[in-house]
Amino acid sequence: MTKPTPVPPVPPIPIEGGAEHAGQRLATRPVAVPEAILDRVREQGGTVELEMAARAEAGRDWWPLGIGWAAAGRVPAMPAAVVRPVSVAQVAELLASCARDRVPVTAMGGRSGVCGGAIPLYGGVALDCTGLAGEVEVDEASLVAEVPAGTSGRDLVERLRTSGTGYTLGHWPQSVDLSTVGGWIACRSAGQWSTRYGKIEDMVVGLQVALADGRIVRTGAQAPRAATGPDLTQLFTGSEGVLGVITRAWLRVHPLPSARDQRAFTFSSFDAGLEACRRVLRRGATPAVLRLYDAAESERTFSHSDGCVLVVADEADQGLLDATLAVVDEECSSADRLDASVVDHWLSTCNDTSALAPLWRAGIAVDTSEVAGRWAALPALARDVVGALEALDGTIAASVHLSHAYLDGACLYFTFAGGRPSGEAASEHAASGDAGRGAPGASFDAAFAEDYYRRAWDALSVVVAESGAPMSHHHGIGLSRGRFLARALGSAYDVLVSLKQTLDPAGILNPGKLGIPTTFGEVPWP
Repeated sequence: MTKPTPVPPVPPIPIEGGAEHAGQRLATRPVAVPEAILDRVREQGGTVELEMAARAEAGRDWWPLGIGWAAAGRVPAMPAAVVRPVSVAQVAELLASCARDRVPVTAMGGRSGVCGGAIPLYGGVALDCTGLAGEVEVDEASLVAEVPAGTSGRDLVERLRTSGTGYTLGHWPQSVDLSTVGGWIACRSAGQWSTRYGKIEDMVVGLQVALADGRIVRTGAQAPRAATGPDLTQLFTGSEGVLGVITRAWLRVHPLPSARDQRAFTFSSFDAGLEACRRVLRRGATPAVLRLYDAAESERTFSHSDGCVLVVADEADQGLLDATLAVVDEECSSADRLDASVVDHWLSTCNDTSALAPLWRAGIAVDTSEVAGRWAALPALARDVVGALEALDGTIAASVHLSHAYLDGACLYFTFAGGRPSGEAASEHAASGDAGRGAPGASFDAAFAEDYYRRAWDALSVVVAESGAPMSHHHGIGLSRGRFLARALGSAYDVLVSLKQTLDPAGILNPGKLGIPTTFGEVPWP
């Protein structure tokens, strides 16, 4: 097969006025890149881009707050250069050179993250890893695939499907067409079929990682299990580029499933649906998709105004599939059965993010937050977070659904939107007692939306922290959640900082992320 062509990142919204004229929103002091470093990249066959448009595009990802800024012609921050190596050796040499000259390096793939993790806060090098794409090799006997980190999600899906007798990773994040394998691993991503296949950390067998000093290390034993000290693969999984740059991965794959089926139910309450899901998992059944929507999201997503919708879909060998869905049917017997077309609707729309950009462009802040908790804590967590969001001045909508389930708990995925009509519309709404709720066609205040966004994250983060739940299930930390991480990790936070200092003493790797202090300046929070 021919070597894959790097897939360029797909931005969420064009930069108003053109990328070549973009301004920088965050007040940081950018670091320049010595020409000698860039010359060496060019000599080795890598690509260097210094044009304003390329730098501006590399200065943002899918962080929702950045979408609002793009609508005003700005990006969060810009690198001094965009560098795309085409080999692991080039990555290693680039990192070693930047460490010597204290030039920050921000690794990025498809830039599909929603927490600002790929934003080059202090200039320096935007390390575009999409050039690290190549052959996908499958050990068919052992069901392990070797995958270059720059491989795009859609390319990996196709290459596994056409390899040998056909395989799947089972990893279907909403960003599958936008993201890369390295990005999945760096942020501990989850696919929408994770209840059967697991999250990405369950799929990673081993990694190849370039360290800040230019060393290349391989983690993970070439065996199903090992007792050779701590699992260093998991050290770099979820490290978001602050400890090293992932360049290659070994992943568990599965034969393509022979059978598929689906179900849909409606429960009288969200709590009743949670209990049914808990019982399904308790009995050992793991349908690939088990997603429960509260009343607000059932109405918004399925136009279903009578209860809370549960969507179930699975794929497996026929015998396993039948056994799994038999458990589902038994545990949902008290619920009303819906037509399977409800699942078809979900399958056809589950990756649709088209509403996000228009809302931010209109001046309405919208975002999601996914947290995990034990089954015993989920009913109260769902009520408390939605309640805290609804209590905020300006909230237009706040809702929740269960998105990923496990034996001991599940992920709750919250959606919130807020804004305030501006000018004359604001006065009319205030007079009617409906201020902050918005109306179709109204003009909204962009400054208020940005302020609302900060307050919403503060409010929900307090509730989550007090519940003891982790602040992120699969979106990661990046910039937007960094200020909450020390509280979330407690005394273990100092261990993370020490690891950073040991593996990256110059502090060049993705500085300002994961809430870790940096010598390049204050970590901005807009």
